[in-house]
Amino acid sequence: MPADPPSSPALRASDADRDRVIELLRTAVADGRLDPAEFNERLDAALAARTIDALIPLTADLTAVPGSGSLALPLAGLPVEPAAELLTIKERHGSVRRDGRWTLPRRLALRTSWCDVLLDLTSAVRSAPELVIELRVNGGNVELVLAPGMVVNANELSVRHSHVAISRDAGDSTPETLLVRLVGRMRHGRLGTRWQAPHQ
Repeated sequence: MPADPPSSPALRASDADRDRVIELLRTAVADGRLDPAEFNERLDAALAARTIDALIPLTADLTAVPGSGSLALPLAGLPVEPAAELLTIKERHGSVRRDGRWTLPRRLALRTSWCDVLLDLTSAVRSAPELVIELRVNGGNVELVLAPGMVVNANELSVRHSHVAISRDAGDSTPETLLVRLVGRMRHGRLGTRWQAPHQ
């Protein structure tokens, strides 16, 4: 008799798959469904996971219950906008708003002059553990809306004749899930951050 055909290889997990599971775990610890010790244990497992099969058990007890309004984050194979390596936003004398469930690139270049810019990351799909926002901003306002667990580093941002109000983090004990690095330069503008929970 012929030998049994080999079983299909396990589907490999991408960085985006791991990040979506981590986001679900972060939401669960924020709303009390996981305690910090459980979160840290599952976070380590998610970071080490190489396959989708290894990720699924980490959120099996956190998926949506009918009527709960809580949604699990999609894994590979579901229609999610692919992450771009670079997203460039250009605008002059207008306004820019990105919010809702949009996919974060690995690097976002902001090229604006005398614009009002709102970047709401609270419900965004993360493509990497770090988002680099490269600013070349002349005049106007830039506001970042961030979820607890996001940390801001503005050490590489050059600012002149501008008002900057940046808190490094939300001021609570939420574990870090995304580093937002601000680089580039801002002239004659205002830059601020605020934290809020993701929209359900």
